[in-house]
Amino acid sequence: MMNRRQFALLSTAVAWGSLATVAQAQSTPEMKVSPEEAYKLATGGQGFTVGPMMAANTVYVFFDTTCPHCAHLWTSSAPLRTKIKMVWMPVGFLRPISTKQGATILSAADPVAAMTTHETRLMNRQGGIAVADNLSEAALAKVKTNTAIFEKIGSTSVPVVLFRNARSGTYAAHAGSAETAQLAAMFGI
Repeated sequence: MMNRRQFALLSTAVAWGSLATVAQAQSTPEMKVSPEEAYKLATGGQGFTVGPMMAANTVYVFFDTTCPHCAHLWTSSAPLRTKIKMVWMPVGFLRPISTKQGATILSAADPVAAMTTHETRLMNRQGGIAVADNLSEAALAKVKTNTAIFEKIGSTSVPVVLFRNARSGTYAAHAGSAETAQLAAMFGI
């Protein structure tokens, strides 16, 4: 999980080559609304879907394209893609380029491939995906809508994962990255 201050500290740490010393926090996010209300608000967002379209359970992920914890979550959630539907919703939270990179991913012919390329480049310290030259106002508006929902939820860090446990039916939220097994347990799959 990462807020703006932590992002600035992480950026400094990365610049000095000490990314390994930065711990990933995993917790219930601070929010202004309940997890159930946050989940309902997320349904109004714009993202791209991975996993079965007709899955009984949907997970919503608010992410920022400049967040390394979001990149880790993308990678660790990959083995679950056949078991659960995940909607990845980019927000402009950490840096000005985040909105344009998010819109570039949403506008791609294959958003999943674009996201994979982006996260690989981000983790290799290559800055992520290049911003498309011809971004439409509609694509930018989708990311701005997601950001407005994210702000209404009141979270102060990314990524934020909103879900309903498939076994218990309980709505919950998670801030930060997680390993595959932890995600499967949280989602009840």
